[in-house]
Amino acid sequence: MRLDLESGGSKCISDEIKLNSMTVGTYHIVNPNETIHLPPSHKLSVTVTSPKGHSHHHAENVESGKFVFTADETGDYMTCFVAPGYRPPAKFAVDFEWKSGVEAKDWANIAKRGHINMLEVEVRKLLDVTDTIHDEMFQLREREREMYELNRSTNSRMAALSLLSLVVTLSVASLQLWHLKSFLERKKLL
Repeated sequence: MRLDLESGGSKCISDEIKLNSMTVGTYHIVNPNETIHLPPSHKLSVTVTSPKGHSHHHAENVESGKFVFTADETGDYMTCFVAPGYRPPAKFAVDFEWKSGVEAKDWANIAKRGHINMLEVEVRKLLDVTDTIHDEMFQLREREREMYELNRSTNSRMAALSLLSLVVTLSVASLQLWHLKSFLERKKLL
């Protein structure tokens, strides 16, 4: 993906990553004119943080970089690109690629190391994808169970509050009738 940044600005991107998933990210500032080196205004600070705020990658004043880590918790990981303030303001683009899970594995390298053909590599990819789908199914079932319990508890609380509201309404109505009757008896209209 390509992000447009201006000096003094920032852009953040988040991705939901599961526990123990490998994550690979690469970024570089796009040089519109390859014959000229990037000016000093075209620098970035990059930070990758976990859902609880732990830093997994931090780089200051860089033109390009790469980060690799294994997720130590499930949740939304945030990558923030910050362009330092510069006068006059400069605009530039950043190419960013972020892969996690099965996508992050270097299948060509695995094939070379294991001396296996591409058909076996494809089968291993499919097995990893199947395992990922299987794990997601269990997570969805767990979330469904949690939502069912939440729905059930909310329903019972609403029933109790409705009953309480009915009791309060009937007691206030009976008090009003008693007060009206006593008022009318005092005025000798009844």
